[in-house]
Amino acid sequence: MKILNLGSLNFDKVYDLPHFILEGETLLSQGYGEFFGGKGLNQSLALARAGAEVYHAGAVGPDGGPLRECLEASGVRTRYLRQVDTVSGHAIIQKVNGLNSIIVCGGANRCVTPEYIREVLADFGEGDLLLLQNEVSNVPFAMEEAKRRGMKVAFNASPITDEILGYPLELVDYFLVNEVEGRALAGVDSEDFGVILEGLAARFPSAAVVLTVGSQGVLYRDAAVRAQHPCYRVTVADTTAAGDTFCGYFLSGVASGLSVPDCLRQASMAAAIAVSRDGAAASIPTRDEVAAFAEAHS
Repeated sequence: MKILNLGSLNFDKVYDLPHFILEGETLLSQGYGEFFGGKGLNQSLALARAGAEVYHAGAVGPDGGPLRECLEASGVRTRYLRQVDTVSGHAIIQKVNGLNSIIVCGGANRCVTPEYIREVLADFGEGDLLLLQNEVSNVPFAMEEAKRRGMKVAFNASPITDEILGYPLELVDYFLVNEVEGRALAGVDSEDFGVILEGLAARFPSAAVVLTVGSQGVLYRDAAVRAQHPCYRVTVADTTAAGDTFCGYFLSGVASGLSVPDCLRQASMAAAIAVSRDGAAASIPTRDEVAAFAEAHS
């Protein structure tokens, strides 16, 4: 199975702060770093480092050479990446005691056109998988075009927006969401994880739902299988790419034919390693590192 990730690519500007900034407040940063990121880039790196055959499509600006090089260094195929005449996407990240708050500027990520999507998808078809997040333009068109070609569609509904509810979500085969995103998609007014999962299953009965619930681990449900996996206890350094790491490793497991429990276990271990490290792209582990973690936690 080939995986095409039509996703964002960002430069992350990370500020270490004593607390999240308040309205009207000026804070002195206790530290600063620049990293490669964007949900699309992070998930492609996780897929590649997990061993999947992944192609990244999306747009960068004239400043985007290092983003392409970052993908290629981990084995991501970048032949479909396009350069446009606007600045690459970037994010401002406040980091406080391992937690984060993020502002994203779309930049080139908002220059993904239907014509470009159609051109890229011409090389993919039945048996392949399209991975989408909500950080590039024309996501609904990509869903429709992929299904027209017989592809599976995986959707990480992040960041969650009101517009998502108007997307053709009935075309999605895999939802990968956290509890906030899941609650919005399910249309339920509850913080109970079971209620959220049941709401998603009721609204999207033909899809597989992967619901990550922070320190409580992950819940899974499709038409035939229910499963869950606890999170692994590690010292948290930075949660920025945890969800992206989980997403990439889970879908890599699906592509390689692993069972649902094994997919959840593999992805949970990879996410645990990621949160124990600083940065986004830099925190995503390799397959060998996950294997070593598995042996240590057997």
